[in-house]
Amino acid sequence: MTDDSSRAFVPGHVTGFFSVHEADDPEQAGSRGAGLTLSEGVTVSVEPAAETSMQLNDEPAAVEAVTRVLDALDVDARVTATTDLPIGAGFGVSGAAALGTALAANRSFDCGRSENELVAIAHAAEVESGTGLGDVVAQARGGVPIRLDPGAPEYGRMDGVPARSRVEYLTLGERSTSEVLAGNTDRLSEVGVDKLVRLVEEPTLPTLMAASREFAREADLLTPEVEEVLAAVEEEGGEAAMAMLGETVFALGNSLSRAGYEPETCETHPAGATLKMD
Repeated sequence: MTDDSSRAFVPGHVTGFFSVHEADDPEQAGSRGAGLTLSEGVTVSVEPAAETSMQLNDEPAAVEAVTRVLDALDVDARVTATTDLPIGAGFGVSGAAALGTALAANRSFDCGRSENELVAIAHAAEVESGTGLGDVVAQARGGVPIRLDPGAPEYGRMDGVPARSRVEYLTLGERSTSEVLAGNTDRLSEVGVDKLVRLVEEPTLPTLMAASREFAREADLLTPEVEEVLAAVEEEGGEAAMAMLGETVFALGNSLSRAGYEPETCETHPAGATLKMD
């Protein structure tokens, strides 16, 4: 173990559509689907401590997935996470915190785990916490990831849309991922698989956005507030969709701005999660 803290950056992730795939082994469970990783993300610092604690944006926080990661690595640490992304609004902040903790703790404590092992630990922690099914593997890859098969790296299979874009987003409120995932997801998953087949046949950003819009409607996840924003963007000829799972609209280019909104802006992230050099 070293005495120094270590830091990692993990891109945010918005999912456009997905299907749920359960398994007894959390490393094999997960989701299929697609979305965007974002240049805005979560920076996680880990340093050895007598007992585990966590802060998120300078406030005490309890992120179950982070605790599970530290337990899996058998270490106690002080975890400090910072982000400009909205919390609980579909940006994968929990998954980013878990993955960032795994990467940084591995270096701080000289755990000797490989990247795939650390991704698997963070993915399993997210699944067991009920806060996400596919964010971690997407955030580890970066770009515009397509999750072809569910699960951690040993089981999951990934591809991606070979494109980059400016991204705008507008958050209208929070939504509980665990509540949605705890309900009946059969219809949602059926629609998600259909959209995945469509994107694999035509792996482009316009197809991703169109499939995502259709998924939200057909899976009955749209709220009136989000639907109003999507309609306004569509009237201006823009590309926007609902982030899964959150009261958030994400858009390509300047689609939200052209529709008269004042969104936050970033871009797709060219790479996955990385350790930061101090």
